Amino acid sequence: MPENNLLEMKQIEIQFPGVKALDKVDFSLRAGEIHSLLGENGAGKSTLIKCLTGVNRKDAGTITLEGKEIQPQSPQNAMELGISTVYQEVNLCPNLTVAENIFVGRQPMRRGQIDWRTINRRAKELMARFHLDIDVSRPLSYYSTAIQQMVAIARAVDVQAKILILDEPTSSLDDNEVQLLFDVMNELKAEGMGIIFITHFLDQVFAVSDRLTILRNGHLVGTFGIHDITKVELVTQMVGKDMDTIFNLKRASVAPDAPYMLTAKHIGAPGQVDDISITLKKGELIGFAGLLGSGRTETAEMLFGANRFTSGEMELDGKKAEVKKPYDALMQGMAFCPEDRKRDGIIGDLSIRENIALAVQARRGFLHPLSVKEQNKLADKYIQALGIATPDAEKKIGELSGGNQQKVILARWMATDPKVLILDEPTRGIDIGAKAEIQRLMLEMCGDGVSVIFISSELDEIIRCSNRVIVMRDREKVAELDGDTCTQEKILSIIAEGSAAAGGEA
Repeated sequence: MPENNLLEMKQIEIQFPGVKALDKVDFSLRAGEIHSLLGENGAGKSTLIKCLTGVNRKDAGTITLEGKEIQPQSPQNAMELGISTVYQEVNLCPNLTVAENIFVGRQPMRRGQIDWRTINRRAKELMARFHLDIDVSRPLSYYSTAIQQMVAIARAVDVQAKILILDEPTSSLDDNEVQLLFDVMNELKAEGMGIIFITHFLDQVFAVSDRLTILRNGHLVGTFGIHDITKVELVTQMVGKDMDTIFNLKRASVAPDAPYMLTAKHIGAPGQVDDISITLKKGELIGFAGLLGSGRTETAEMLFGANRFTSGEMELDGKKAEVKKPYDALMQGMAFCPEDRKRDGIIGDLSIRENIALAVQARRGFLHPLSVKEQNKLADKYIQALGIATPDAEKKIGELSGGNQQKVILARWMATDPKVLILDEPTRGIDIGAKAEIQRLMLEMCGDGVSVIFISSELDEIIRCSNRVIVMRDREKVAELDGDTCTQEKILSIIAEGSAAAGGEA
């Protein structure tokens, strides 16, 4: 084994019922290296990591750490071996303090009691390493997602991890928080730690990685030095198709005399958004652009009744709409896919069939239950139509990849035949191939007459898909741009300066 290889995974094979999840996959990690692990959802990334952390047992192959073969039996055993993982959903206790989270299960003791003074002092020193001056005696829930992730990393570092696995750590962070995380990663790399970085943000891969490994359909595509592959080549290798094929999308065509499907006039609520007016024609897709906290999600929730507007009025399909709660919106032909699919979208312990049937059942009323036959018919229809990767409709949705979970949520609302569909960050945290599929589905729905509101932090997909773009800043609508003449530079200029003069109505 090469002297500077900290970890070697050789010819790893894992078989699940009906599918070979990993087929003779090799992966290596050097000390003092940031190594990105890439591939579409379902490519085998999570399975490989679960094998390394003792969640999944391999059927063949070897794992060698610092020259010695290991057989991780559980995440705890992997941590004892020096392998720590920080997941996208921070796996800590929000009701405990920062210090307690760092030292839980291994608290320093003094005279038979927990030494709180030492715990708080050491926790503060540890957080200072990550350039954070915070009150470590406060509950973890008091702090942002970015700080919570730093606490999780601090815990991993303090247990003297040799390998740190970061699984989608940046999906909920803004640019400044991402840069802080990268600074910490580079400091740990300089100290000799090996870091495995899993992300769908390809710009971040090129910003921070030394090498990258690509998996596709459970097979190793290859390992490359970061300077030995371009972004276009990377996408082609990940998906098995070129960029033009992946994003060969055409915006929805909207007739000039198409009727207005949704009209919101001067709606607002204290602390939410102020005086928002929106029109949406039949078969049209409008995008909401803006930074985190700009009011995009608040506006969407207000339109759907998840938050009530206290001023203004709304019309749906030419009729005044009374939307005081989501059920009102559902009954009047609206649908909403929320930003946080794990918290607000899926019910992880229910099957795909049950998750798809939920909205149709809610609209019918629970005194008139859908039969299992009807549910199966719905589920089979949308599994086929949306290409949901599953052996059958009885698989738990929590066991699917992020992209396939998102398709199930889309299927749930498509089954209601909505007039207006609101999609809040539907492509967040999913791979580039699944992104293109979701975008294609949105545009196909527009072609069938559905009106779509699309929220995304990725300006390129907003521009690619939208007939019009509404730009928001500081919880206000500051511009409305025509999709055909809209550019990233124009949107960013408006966000930065609040200028509505760049092509539209404020």
